[in-house]
Amino acid sequence: MLRTLDARHQRFGLSAPFRIARGVKTAADVVTVVVRQGAVTGRGEGVPYPRYGETIADALAQIAGVAAPIEAGASRADLASLLPPGAARNAVDCALWDLEARLAGTSVATLAGVAAPAPVASAITIAIDTPDAMSAAAARASHVPLLKVKVDRADAAIQIAAVRAAAPAPRLIVDPNESWTIAELERWQDLLIEQRVDLLEQPLPAGEDGALAQFKSRVPLCADESLHTRADLDALAERYQYVNIKLDKAGGLTEALALADAARARGFGLMAGCMVCSSLGIAPALLLAGDAAFVDLDGPLWLVEDRPGGVVDRDGVLGPPAQGFWGSAS
Repeated sequence: MLRTLDARHQRFGLSAPFRIARGVKTAADVVTVVVRQGAVTGRGEGVPYPRYGETIADALAQIAGVAAPIEAGASRADLASLLPPGAARNAVDCALWDLEARLAGTSVATLAGVAAPAPVASAITIAIDTPDAMSAAAARASHVPLLKVKVDRADAAIQIAAVRAAAPAPRLIVDPNESWTIAELERWQDLLIEQRVDLLEQPLPAGEDGALAQFKSRVPLCADESLHTRADLDALAERYQYVNIKLDKAGGLTEALALADAARARGFGLMAGCMVCSSLGIAPALLLAGDAAFVDLDGPLWLVEDRPGGVVDRDGVLGPPAQGFWGSAS
């Protein structure tokens, strides 16, 4: 039976500005893909990311360019040759996973051979703001298991100290989003230890992180912008101890699962991450969370209004979407 494919831009307003070292956003712009086969529907979502040269218009054009083979029955395995890694492929890939599970009357977890999503401690992100505002945000979340603090280059020490003082108990991820230099990373080693930072995510620009091969950080380092697919792993082996797997970088759940296996085989610890997105982008990412040492899937918590039936946060523990939301027929 032939399929139909629909792709469209959707915008979700944010409840507060999401500010990182590269800039600020006030809405989540996503591409939603719906693939229908008879009466059965599969859905997927991707977030085109300007840091990687992606736009909504380009993603929609990419998807339109593969609509014919998808509608004619192309599989997830075919996508690797039809689309490059990125948000467009992620949206289509996840829609095909959803469709496949519903047609088979099973779940994506079962098809993928992984554990079904379960409640998991997921980082609550403290975005860049004034130190007082960041301290207040951290105080409100001081009871959660894991915090992630976004920092920049100018005020990183003050920002980290403000958050840790207000929230002494949670594990702490610090994310400079490529804004530091190797000299600053070296200078702030004592600070990172003093503030009990558990993980430092992508401190240097992706094109300049070769310097990490000669640097012995006292805090574990996690690759984010430097990691997209399995092809990147070999270059990261001497630079990072963890890798942040995001479906929008990998190009979907298919590559993300293979990337996770390959990363573990090379001795990397795993982090499951996301862009600011709706729960439709988080539902497939939760399939990576069971084997991840760090989980950062709070994207939908920034939205004024999420998709109905989406994930639910309870004191820093993220519960899966409602039954039937994505990845299973019921």
